[in-house]
Amino acid sequence: MEKVQYHGTGKRKTSTARVFLMPGGSGQLIINHTDFQEYFKSAAHRLVVTQALVLTDHAETFDVYVNVKGGGVTGQAGATRLGIARALLQVDPELRPVLKKAGFLNRDSRIKERKKYGQPGARKKYQFSKR
Repeated sequence: MEKVQYHGTGKRKTSTARVFLMPGGSGQLIINHTDFQEYFKSAAHRLVVTQALVLTDHAETFDVYVNVKGGGVTGQAGATRLGIARALLQVDPELRPVLKKAGFLNRDSRIKERKKYGQPGARKKYQFSKR
């Protein structure tokens, strides 16, 4: 019998998360081959990661496997949440209004602005001197 899995990709800042939902699981959440309780030490980050699953009442029905890289811990948590929300849409497209209203389908596109020539940073200017 063929194993069914649902896939979703999430990005935030420079973090990228590839999420795989396996139906019929016990509700375990594995991030980079580590339990998510150990990977995300902060309770706030753990809350962000599980928000989409708890909102749609799928916390105990899927095993979630995540491969996340790049950025910091907060960016990785946000990318994982977006990936889980997108994978849940593959499971049931009827969940779209619920997830959209909660704001879980919006990609946070804020990234670091590039440094410009003639300046020491993206916005900062060298000190002006009249003489």
